[in-house]
Amino acid sequence: MSKPISDYAIIGDTHSTALVARDGSVDWLCWPRHDSPALFLKLLDAERGGSCRIELDGLERVSRRYLPDTNVLETTFETATGRAVLLDLMPVNPPTPEPDEGPDGEGESRLLRLLTCEAGTVSGRFVVWPTFDYARCTCTPVQEERWVLFEAGDQRVRVSAGAPPRVVGEAAESRIDLAAGARTFLVLTHGEDEEGAGIEDFEGAMARAEATTRYWRRWSDRCTYRGPYRDAVLRSALCLKLLTYSPTGAIVAAATAGLPEAVPGNRNYDYRFTWMRDATFTVTAFVMLGYVREASEFLRFLREADGTFGRDTRLLYGIAGPIPPEEALTHLAGWRGVGPVLIGNAAESQDQHDILGELVHALASFLEAVDYDPPEKVNDRLPEVLDNLTRRAIAHRDSADHGIWELRCAPRQQLHTKAMLWVALTEAVRIGRKIAGVPPEKIAAWEEAAGEIRAEYLERCWDPERQAFVGAYDSTHLDAAVLRVVLFGAIDADDPRMLSTLAAIEAELGEGDLIYRYRMEDGLEGAEATFTACAFWRVGCLALAGRTRAAKAAFERLIGRGNDVGLFAEEIDAATGEQRGNTPQAFSHMALINAALRLDSAIDRFGLPEEEPVRRAAE
Repeated sequence: MSKPISDYAIIGDTHSTALVARDGSVDWLCWPRHDSPALFLKLLDAERGGSCRIELDGLERVSRRYLPDTNVLETTFETATGRAVLLDLMPVNPPTPEPDEGPDGEGESRLLRLLTCEAGTVSGRFVVWPTFDYARCTCTPVQEERWVLFEAGDQRVRVSAGAPPRVVGEAAESRIDLAAGARTFLVLTHGEDEEGAGIEDFEGAMARAEATTRYWRRWSDRCTYRGPYRDAVLRSALCLKLLTYSPTGAIVAAATAGLPEAVPGNRNYDYRFTWMRDATFTVTAFVMLGYVREASEFLRFLREADGTFGRDTRLLYGIAGPIPPEEALTHLAGWRGVGPVLIGNAAESQDQHDILGELVHALASFLEAVDYDPPEKVNDRLPEVLDNLTRRAIAHRDSADHGIWELRCAPRQQLHTKAMLWVALTEAVRIGRKIAGVPPEKIAAWEEAAGEIRAEYLERCWDPERQAFVGAYDSTHLDAAVLRVVLFGAIDADDPRMLSTLAAIEAELGEGDLIYRYRMEDGLEGAEATFTACAFWRVGCLALAGRTRAAKAAFERLIGRGNDVGLFAEEIDAATGEQRGNTPQAFSHMALINAALRLDSAIDRFGLPEEEPVRRAAE
């Protein structure tokens, strides 16, 4: 039986990640990179998918948390005979000194599990069963004196432990028999590893854990946000950091592939790639929290992955090379039997012109954070980059596209896309006035085109019968993406038409504080759940319109919908409250960060009035 998606916490080393269930089982792990084939994937198939689990005799209760300000997971097990605490982490070794560019931590492709008996006695075992290449490769365990080596083609994982592991069938097992104060450990290492590489006892493993804890706490200390929601904001930032791929600076959309958005349905995509939209808004979140280096690293990724200086920037990139073709893993059952499990992503071939606005906005936010004095490698081609991106924005002002939701149906003239083209040109104007090398007449042309585009979408997307902005030209369907364009200033938050639109979205797409993206045919099967980011966008719209008391209450209820360690998947089922889709989702967490910061700013501006502002009716 599949576990709830909310059961999973994430650990990682900014190269790859693992998902750990509430019961302590590692049910998802891709090595050596985020997008590598999974070798633990019980998450997607409870029978065929391998895992690294802990089984304690007489287990009665489990609780967990992250060590404060870290990505080190602490799980407490209470059994009929005692209590034990498990630390799970993937070691990160920061280079000294930290380089100006490049990874700020060196991963080891290693997973550590450190168990301490705190009271009474505990007994049981660690069980390791890898199923390489999404359970498509035959795996041969090799018994050595002090460890077990699993091999499948050119892939290998070494298992070492306090109690030397032994091969049992297709798995490796290490016994656990501890009295109060006693400790044991398990180490998984991907690839070649000589004699455990210095982790031959609990002390060696603990030294790695302590160094990694220090790394994460130093990183957390750099967070400039000190508002009332610091815990939720910092957890989101720590999650976003785990979703980076430090060798290239890429940011993946989520840690997983194949988790369904609709149950039943066929919306089971692979999110372990870099979407320009997700990554650039994540960069903005990083900048606002003081993490300018992470923003700079994404620009490094774009510079090296694209190389066209904005002439041919795509919507989707692999984190270190091309994206594989979309493929269905039909041998896997899927989470709760919902298939097909998809890897790769066919959205790579879609037209999504809104990414031009995303990219220029992220660039503007970064330049403002560094006071328009960026590193030379960012600065030396800025006029050319702006010219290329604005040229494309103007060229596509009349183009239909698949848009932010990647609809697998005919392209449309979409409000969100048009608004983001306005953002591209408006932000280019802001940058062009601050840097050298951009002629005034070019800035004037951008400004004129932006005004024309804005006037057009405000007219053509307003439906006087519905008293709402609709999602596309010649459409009658509401689209929650309109909430997002308000956050960029592409529609004024207190415009009476927008206030009327917000009310319509709440009535038609809302389920309490939760919001569906849309309700229309989209070429896919099944009814999806509510989209988590949309709920946070609504908070931003309420705050910007001066409805701060309602925004604050909604935000606090929303952050309470995260799982027990503060993580969000892509969607939330309105009927059950269960999380849906790939997890943890960068888009959800960056939306949380932006909503918290926007709410704080709005409260500073408007206070918390008992009554909401009186607005005139939409014309």
